[in-house]
Amino acid sequence: MTIIVHHLENSRSQRVLWLLQELGLPYEVKRYERNKVTMLAPPELKQVHPLGKSPVIEDDGTVVAETGAIVEYLVEKVDGRLGPPPGREDGLRYRFWLHYAEASLMPVLFTKLVLSRVPLLGTLAQKRFQPMIDVHLDYVELELTTRPWFAGEQFSAADVMMSFPLEAARARAGLDTSRPATIAWLDKVHARPAYERALERGGPYAYA
Repeated sequence: MTIIVHHLENSRSQRVLWLLQELGLPYEVKRYERNKVTMLAPPELKQVHPLGKSPVIEDDGTVVAETGAIVEYLVEKVDGRLGPPPGREDGLRYRFWLHYAEASLMPVLFTKLVLSRVPLLGTLAQKRFQPMIDVHLDYVELELTTRPWFAGEQFSAADVMMSFPLEAARARAGLDTSRPATIAWLDKVHARPAYERALERGGPYAYA
């Protein structure tokens, strides 16, 4: 059965396409475009899931929403491939980064995005807010100086989860060559054949 991915442009759902390519699972893309004024998802997504958000996947009648939940579902579907590596320390590290991406890093990046759309006071607020983002970017940089991938020596789904927030940070939140380990990690991600194939399937993506 082919998995259907309800994919919104320039969104977290690009990670789902990438993971599916890495796992070699068959899938179909149903692409949605944002409202050009509000940048919100179109109302058609509410017909798929009540929250009207993306990503959402359908797999033989099962509907799964939320990127982290989808990632865990897909890893389980292929008997743990790209899931927690062996060893307690690497396994705990995998789970940490899998959840850190959305629970800790994305909220501060989203706040900066919202502030960027507030006239006048938004610019000042962004400057005062940037140090809170820098704490996270410095932490990520420090961690990536100790190993090639987030969970350890091998690429995993934790790297897939971390891709979107770090791409967003590079585009609009101060991530640059002053943090070389993180930039090198992003370059490795973008060079992966499965990542490139996912871009072809998903269409234009502003953060790649």
